[in-house]
Formats: sequence, structure tokens, C-alpha cells
Amino acid sequence: YAEAEPLYKRDLEISEKSLGKDHPDVATTLNNLAGLYESQGKYAEAEPLYKRSLEISEKSLGKDHPDVAATLNNLAGLYESQGKYAEAEPLYKRSLEIKEKALGKDHPDVATTLNNLAALYYKQKNYQKSAEMFERAIAIMKKKFPNGHPNIDVMQGNYDALKDKMAGQ
Repeated sequence: YAEAEPLYKRDLEISEKSLGKDHPDVATTLNNLAGLYESQGKYAEAEPLYKRSLEISEKSLGKDHPDVAATLNNLAGLYESQGKYAEAEPLYKRSLEIKEKALGKDHPDVATTLNNLAALYYKQKNYQKSAEMFERAIAIMKKKFPNGHPNIDVMQGNYDALKDKMAGQ
């Protein structure tokens, strides 16, 4: 982390200077730096960077661009990791809507957001919605990767844990 942070900051400085503060590449660097802070538990530093990245992406690329969806997903994950489930859910849903529209309902990125939303519903104890999201995510991944993919195993493991939880109730 200590080595990555100054590199991201330098990248941000150079990008802002050479491309302008509202360029999509600036948004990408902000998103990456926010992710670095989030992975260190520095949520207060990550949130404004994700928000600025989102603002730039929406302004420069349009509100329905896949990069906007990615940042929404990341911001939702930040809120989820802080237990702010009510704030995370609409962001995941908007991310999902954008990805489905831009990439198609059977795209692996759609499956990733479905998995994230399923995990959120699990934490909220909304097991039925969680199961629906996990099933759909796994179906997409198995269709796209019939010979297997590591993400299928992760999603299946999450779903199996949910089924165990539901069976124990």
C-alpha cells in the first residue's frame, strides 16, 4: 500500500494537469486510489474519491456508461463494507441496470453485480432475493464459461452458504 499510494497520487496529478480535471482517465485513477484506501479500511478517504470519479464519469461519458456502473458498484461495496446497506442497495441496482443495458443481460460483469447484490441481500437477511440473484449470476457464468471459471466457484460457494443458512432456519 505504501508503495502504491504515491504512484496513484502522481498519476492523478499528471492526468489532471495534462488531460484536465474532468477527463475519464482522471476518474479511473480516482477510482483506483479509492479502492486502495478502501482495501486499507480508510473509508473516509475512499468515499469522496469514488464520488468524484462517479461525477466525472457521468459528466464525460454519460450516465449509462459501463464505467459509471463500475464506480457505482465500487461505491456500493464501500457502503456495504461499512454496514450502510440502505445506501449500497440502490447503487448496486443502478449499476446492474446500466450493465444490463450496455453489455447485455448475460454478460459476466452483470453476473458480478448480481453476486454483489445477492451478498448484500444475504447480509440484510433477505434470503429469497439473495437466492434469486445468486442463481441468476451462476447461470450467466456457467453459460459464458461452460468449462468453468474461478468466479463460478466463488459464486457457488456463496450460494451454498445461503442454502445452508436457509436450511438451518
